[in-house]
Formats: sequence, C-alpha cells, structure tokens
Amino acid sequence: MQVLEQPETAMAYMPRNAESRLQHLASGYPVVVVTGPRQSGKSTLVKHAFPDHHYVSLEDLDQREFAEMDPRGFLNQLSGSAILDEAQRCPALFSYIQTRVDERQQPGEFVLAGSRQFGLLSGITQSLAGRAALLTLLPMTYGELQRAEKIGRDLDKILFDGAFPPIFDRELDPHPWHENYVRTYLERDVRQLINVQDLGTFQRFTRMCAGRTGQLLNLSSLANDCGITHNTAKAWISVLEASYIVHLLPPHHQNFNKRMVKTPKLYFLDTGLAIWLLGIQSCEQLITHVQRGALFETWVISELLKTRFNAGKASNLYFWRDRSGHEVDLLIDHGTALSPLEIKSGQTINKDYFKGLEFWQKLAGEMAGQSWLVYGGDTRQMRSDVTALPWHEIDSERIVNGNNVHGSE
Repeated sequence: MQVLEQPETAMAYMPRNAESRLQHLASGYPVVVVTGPRQSGKSTLVKHAFPDHHYVSLEDLDQREFAEMDPRGFLNQLSGSAILDEAQRCPALFSYIQTRVDERQQPGEFVLAGSRQFGLLSGITQSLAGRAALLTLLPMTYGELQRAEKIGRDLDKILFDGAFPPIFDRELDPHPWHENYVRTYLERDVRQLINVQDLGTFQRFTRMCAGRTGQLLNLSSLANDCGITHNTAKAWISVLEASYIVHLLPPHHQNFNKRMVKTPKLYFLDTGLAIWLLGIQSCEQLITHVQRGALFETWVISELLKTRFNAGKASNLYFWRDRSGHEVDLLIDHGTALSPLEIKSGQTINKDYFKGLEFWQKLAGEMAGQSWLVYGGDTRQMRSDVTALPWHEIDSERIVNGNNVHGSE
C-alpha cells in the first residue's frame, strides 16, 4: 500500500521562533516530538522545517488502519525520514519506531507531532525514552505576529483576537473561529476523552474556568459552582491542562521563612479562547470588563511560556504568595537567582506597582535577581532596581532565560 502525503496548504508560512531549535534537536536525536494544542501550527512548522521528509497524517483513517494492522509494512513504505502527524492516534507504532531507529542510528529520522500530551508522551516514555527530544508549540507569540505584519499596537484587540495561526493566515473573524474551536475540539474531542455525558455541565465548567483565569485554583469552589464532585473537577482540569487549554502555575517551593500558599494558579494559554468563553463580544466590551486585568496577566504569562517552550526548555515560571497577603505575580527561577516580575494592565505606572517587588527583594536578599514590571503602557522606564517594560516589549528571551539576572541592564 502506498503512503500518500497530505496536499500542501496554500496558506503562507509565518516564521516560528521554534524552528531553529526544532532543527537543532533533529540533528542530535533520531526522534523529535512536537506537541501542543490543536491549530497551534505544528503541521505547518514541521513541514516547513523538514521539507524532504515524507508526511503522513494518522488522522487519515486509511493510514491509521494500515499502521495499526501492519506497522512494519507501514514503516517500510517510508523511504528515508518521515513526519507522522497526530502520532498519538497509533501508539502501537512507537515500539516499531524504537527498533528502526536503534538499527539505523540516523538523526532526525522521525518527526512526531500530536495535539495531546497523554497518549503521545506516555508512548514515548515507554518506548522511546532516551531516543526522543520534545518541543512544545503553543499559538503564536506577539513577536512572531508582529514580524509577519499581522498585528499592530492595539492591546485590547491583541487580547481579543488571541494567537492561533488560522485566524491570521486566513484573516478570519476571531469570535466565530473561537466558537468553532470550542464546539469541535473542547466540546467534542476533549469531552469524549473523559466520557462526559452531560454537555451542559462541561460547557459550564469551561466557562467557570475562564472566569477564574489568573486566580488560585479552588477545586472545591469550582466543583460546587458546576454541580460536580471535587474529583471530577480535578480530572477535568487535568485534561484541559494536558490538552494545552490551561496552564497551572505552581507556587515557588522556597518559602523564605514565611507560610506559603501551596495552591497553583489557573491560566488559559490563549486569551482569545478565554474571552469567547467569558461571553465578551467585542474589543469595546473588553476595555471596561472586570476581567481585563486578569486577561492581560494571562497574556503576559502565556507569552513568557511560549518564549521558554520555543527554546526547547521547560517552564521556569512560578508565583509567590504568603498567607499574610504579600505576593509577586511571577518568580522566574534561573537556578542561581530568582527574578520577580509584576504584571499591571494600567497604562500609567503607579508607585503601588512596586510594593510587592520591594518586599520580596528585601526578603530574598542575595537570591533576588533582576526585577521586572510589565505594564499596559508604552514607555520603558527604570525605577530604582526595577525595569518597567511596556507590554509590546514582552517578546524577549532575556526575561525568562536569565540575562542580567543579578542586576539592571
């Protein structure tokens, strides 16, 4: 049986920051795995990065049946290197891929892409440990969209639109696109994974989660509001996290002699999706919405996570809060130093913005690294030991990767 490649898309490729790291990983590992949410651009990226690889989508029923029924024959049809998209659809292949890469010892022979952590990553852990490198691709960064000349400097529009590539590739109205995404992915694929019988309850759950973006995760409150058990809420949150819909930001483990909050904070990974779930209909509504500050905070944290993941690194982001009410929105762990970062949506810098940073700097002492304030204004400023960055300068590796961690620039 001949393996057919998927026709190339007519949409223009928007360069992704992760491409160079992806190619570097493929030069040293026989298998590279690209995972992330649906529609984040994984297929487009791997096709562009590896144009000479055979492309096979295991969403195709014929291809999946071939791979399941005759995995050796399926792999033998692939002359040379190959991209296997939605690879979690056929976990039986992983053992056969292991045998093949062990025999050939060829870097970059297989590029596996998938939209869910479970299934894909469990198969890699079992069969491809030590042979596979992992890269997580989230929706586009502000910098990527700016370089592609797809966005301007309207912060509320940027929050409202979100960052999924198809919206910008095809110049789509973001609101109906997010509605279709929720209907076809969240309410079909994700719901089926956890065997939810009552669609209305799951819809209410996802909307309640959107209303809690930027807040401490209180599973008991969430469960009560949705009329489900605590264990059900915990399981559903885990599925949303594994599907790259939400991110649970952990508290930093170092307590500095204070009683610490140990509950994670909940963040959506795309503000456009959260905004649709919140029922916000337009940018004009967003400007005065009570959730605007939380959505701006969500956007900043998502951008920093993207920068980290695009470099092929795990998250080093935490938050800090003690039980007396002192807090810092983010602690960035550089190993030798902890850089605090505050997030404020206001356009004008207020002296109160620095209180949490100043308290934490004194508490941390020598462990305190470069301090940052990201705010909704347009001007970079230096205030004592804090660099105040305007929101549109957030696409910067120096924040999360630790340049100048022990001092100002």
